[in-house]
Amino acid sequence: MGLKNKMYELEGIEGRFFGKIFTFPARVYYEDTDAGGIVYYANYLRFAERARTEYIRALGKNQVDDLNGDHKCGFVVKHCDIEYHKPAFLDDCLTITCEIIEIKGASAIIYQQILRGDELLAEVNIKAVYLDIDKKRPLRMPKDFLERIDRLNKKEE
Repeated sequence: MGLKNKMYELEGIEGRFFGKIFTFPARVYYEDTDAGGIVYYANYLRFAERARTEYIRALGKNQVDDLNGDHKCGFVVKHCDIEYHKPAFLDDCLTITCEIIEIKGASAIIYQQILRGDELLAEVNIKAVYLDIDKKRPLRMPKDFLERIDRLNKKEE
């Protein structure tokens, strides 16, 4: 019995689209909190980063391939604003949203909310730049990726 000598296929962690807004579930674990069971302020950025990673994956972009290919490229955060409204606590179930609100050839502004049910806990605005890792220079995002974002935004209209 048990897992000995058995291989198990695990499902990936996924979020879900509601129109052009991507949602990603998270739970607050002990490691995310301070001694009082309140989420440590920097961990909101970790929740937001995980959601953005899954959002990019859901849009068909494999970041591992980008980093391991002949031409290494990837997204980096250029600017971040976060506003805290209410605290999250140990064992809370959270929803983190992602929505591209502005996109240019090499950059995107992504608006995120961290929610507990209907309660807004934090808002995050990120400017992410698509970068040629070797040259340390902005690089135009691939056409197929931009087309997916455009199709997603048109569904909402």
